[in-house]
Amino acid sequence: MDIVLYQFLVEVPLAAAIWSVLLVVALGVLTALVARPQRDRPAVDPAAPAVDPVIEEATDLRRYAEEVGVAAVGAARTARRRREAWLAAQNALDRAWQAYDEAEAAARRFSGAGALPAPRTPRTPAEYAARERWLHHAATAAHLRGELSIRQLCDVFAHRGGWNPRLHPAQQEVVLARAVRDGRQAGHRAAVARERAAWRDAELAAEAARTLAVEAYAAAERARPVRSPTPRAATAAARRIVPAARWRPARAG
Repeated sequence: MDIVLYQFLVEVPLAAAIWSVLLVVALGVLTALVARPQRDRPAVDPAAPAVDPVIEEATDLRRYAEEVGVAAVGAARTARRRREAWLAAQNALDRAWQAYDEAEAAARRFSGAGALPAPRTPRTPAEYAARERWLHHAATAAHLRGELSIRQLCDVFAHRGGWNPRLHPAQQEVVLARAVRDGRQAGHRAAVARERAAWRDAELAAEAARTLAVEAYAAAERARPVRSPTPRAATAAARRIVPAARWRPARAG
């Protein structure tokens, strides 16, 4: 009985101590698990990286400079094409004026022909047929030389618009010269209108090209990165700008 009581008194405190140690260890492990941050899933989702406004502005400036540069190149090409078109229109105007001047001189030679009586010829069907053939031949030759339009040639063959095949060839020559002069005059007026329109288009295209070229240069200057001075240069500049302070003794009294 004494032995059993002795074992009980010795083993119970030992078991209680062991359980106490195990309980403390378990509580420590549980506390560590609860206090440890969750590595697999953070509590707060990381936000998207913020974009530097300086870098974003520089990117926009470069993009704008590229777009304006492309537009300036296209405007310069358009200006060259418009100038070439104006030069071609000017050359055409010079040719139209020369042709009109020649037609005017030719028609002026017949200015006094209306006061002369028509030559007397036998009025026979053969004579009228010969006069008609002469008119058709002369009008066709004038059309091949570019002096009469196809519409005027059709009027000659249709005997309309003042074309009378029964007139004497001398009178028909006067009518033909005046018709050529009037056609040349109308062509000269049309050439003047085309030259003026081409000149206006060339001026507008040149002004647009100049404006875009200036804007492209300014955009390229704005998009050019500003180089920061080196530390040595910045120090030297600071020394040049800010003079060293001198110590002066304070005046007593």
